[in-house]
Amino acid sequence: MKDIKKIEASREFKSLVALRWAMAGILTLLVFISYYGFILMVGYSKTTLARKISEVTPLGIPLVVAVIIISFILTLVYVFWANAKYDTMVEYLRKSLDQ
Repeated sequence: MKDIKKIEASREFKSLVALRWAMAGILTLLVFISYYGFILMVGYSKTTLARKISEVTPLGIPLVVAVIIISFILTLVYVFWANAKYDTMVEYLRKSLDQ
């Protein structure tokens, strides 16, 4: 129990938690903007989404695909960041506090 208090009190742990929350917050905001932006377009600009960009394809179809792709890319950004930076920082913190 004392080790947990020592970890929670460390400056490195606090900065690691703040960094993770910042990254998660930014990515969450971007996902919300893409999803709710599309939903607002559905609610308020149906004519724009219904406009044909080819003979049979309305503009709404590629926009839906874009929302899905953006979500997938943002997930990949988080995974790559977590694997490259966050996990190494956690391991460093774990080793430094064990000593």
